[in-house]
Amino acid sequence: MNEKQTPHYIPWMIVGLMDFVTVIGFDDIIYNFQNQGLVAVTSWVLMTFLYVIPYNLIVAHMGSTFSEHGGGITSWIRETNGDTFGYYAAWFYWITGLPYVVDVANSVVISLGWLTNGNGNIQDNLGNAWFGILTAAIFIIFIWLQHFFKNRSLELLSTIGGGAMFIMTILFVIMTVVGLTQGNGIKTQPFDLSAFIPKKIDWGFLSTFGLFIFAMNGSELAAPYTKDMKNPSRDFPKALKMIAIMTMFLTLFGTFSLGVYFNAHHLPNDLKMNGSYYAFQAIGEQFGMGNVLMYVFAVVQGIYMLAQLAVILDASTRIFLGDVAKRFMPSQLTKMSSDGLPINGYWMTTIICTVIMALAALLPQVNDIFNWLLNLNGIVSPMSTLFLFWAYMMVRLHSDRYPTPDYTYIKSHNLGFIVGTWMFVITLAFAVLGFFPTDAEMGSATFTKMLSLNIIVPIGMVLLGFSLPWVAKRQQQNNGRAFSRGSWLVMTALLIVSLLGLSSYGMATNLFSHWAMGVKVPVIIVVDAILLYICMHATHNGRTGQTAE
Repeated sequence: MNEKQTPHYIPWMIVGLMDFVTVIGFDDIIYNFQNQGLVAVTSWVLMTFLYVIPYNLIVAHMGSTFSEHGGGITSWIRETNGDTFGYYAAWFYWITGLPYVVDVANSVVISLGWLTNGNGNIQDNLGNAWFGILTAAIFIIFIWLQHFFKNRSLELLSTIGGGAMFIMTILFVIMTVVGLTQGNGIKTQPFDLSAFIPKKIDWGFLSTFGLFIFAMNGSELAAPYTKDMKNPSRDFPKALKMIAIMTMFLTLFGTFSLGVYFNAHHLPNDLKMNGSYYAFQAIGEQFGMGNVLMYVFAVVQGIYMLAQLAVILDASTRIFLGDVAKRFMPSQLTKMSSDGLPINGYWMTTIICTVIMALAALLPQVNDIFNWLLNLNGIVSPMSTLFLFWAYMMVRLHSDRYPTPDYTYIKSHNLGFIVGTWMFVITLAFAVLGFFPTDAEMGSATFTKMLSLNIIVPIGMVLLGFSLPWVAKRQQQNNGRAFSRGSWLVMTALLIVSLLGLSSYGMATNLFSHWAMGVKVPVIIVVDAILLYICMHATHNGRTGQTAE
């Protein structure tokens, strides 16, 4: 009874695989292939050496420097810039990951659609209504499954998902090479050096690079697990280097192979949503295997996306609530369950994801919803990464204040600061360019809606981030009560009316083609209203742990 339990350490290779599922996948190659065609190969090469490698080694340097801290970027910013800046870094890093949570849940629904129907015609098979409802069900269920996830569960799911996805990509590349040696044709013509060089570098071309950064960032999500490693300052950099190598292989060879099976000059409109399945369907037919590979990939994709969902929800919530100064947070958000999980943090995650889905309902087609969420991620994800590079710049600028880590990226502090500044500036530039929608014709109604949402959603994220310290201050000044029950009910009603107004506008633009939204949006808003009321009722109850009055 008195014997101490042997601590469970996570091996660095497992941490690498847990992180790999949040960094890159076969879909990320598809997204940028549709935007740039075979030119994406050149972009991947440039981004690999000018961005991916420095990015991962910067994360390795920071993880090694602050190996005893479990808050990731939150801890790094707090240690370099103080509690206030640390809170805003935690908030924006956390909330900017939520559009991707919705996107991942969408991808799970799409993989189930391919498994069930054998095709990607999800618009006819499900329509907007059921697509939204199933997506909401998946992420809500998974948020609450976090109660049961322990590190071992995440290790197992990530190992299976990340390993299987990497194997499927290798298989795709190998079969592509075998097919070429057997004399099979190449769909993209001409398939020469000119196909890999951009014809013109304009606003539209540059606006696509935000998705490259979105595809490659996320390795810092492994930082909260450094405290679960036996020798974090030594082993964490190994995991990051492994991720960099896997990312290079996946992006370069995967994009090249796509050019063999798709005509890069005439790509399907739904390639971002269904391209991965089309690819394995094409290669299976070429080798006389029918749809076997497609079904195998659909299973792998489902597991991979569920692993992403689990790791993102767990790691990002740890970053947000694991090391944030308490005075900035409403007391309810710092409340932990008996399992050590931030229970009300999961409620807030559910509510915000639901609002994002309701706003997405303004768009006419499932494919538009999928593409807009991707485009949004290409804006907000790079924006949140700016905190990483800022913290690294401060560490190199004030090197005398911080211990020399076991792993040091660039021995010269001045050169390290310059590299950090480069990463900060290029990330900011591509994030700003990402506001320009790339998947709709300029001047069309869909383009206007996407551009409007690209502006409205980030502004909402910023305002909500600034409001939490205000609520916390009101609690501190009013014995734990920020607002009265009536005030919360009024705010809830205003939110519901606003969302219903937006959805009504979306349906009014074309009543018949948008009839499905009439089902989807009210269902989502009702769920949102119930969850919001429960969460706000908890806030009304006063300080953490108090019973209802």
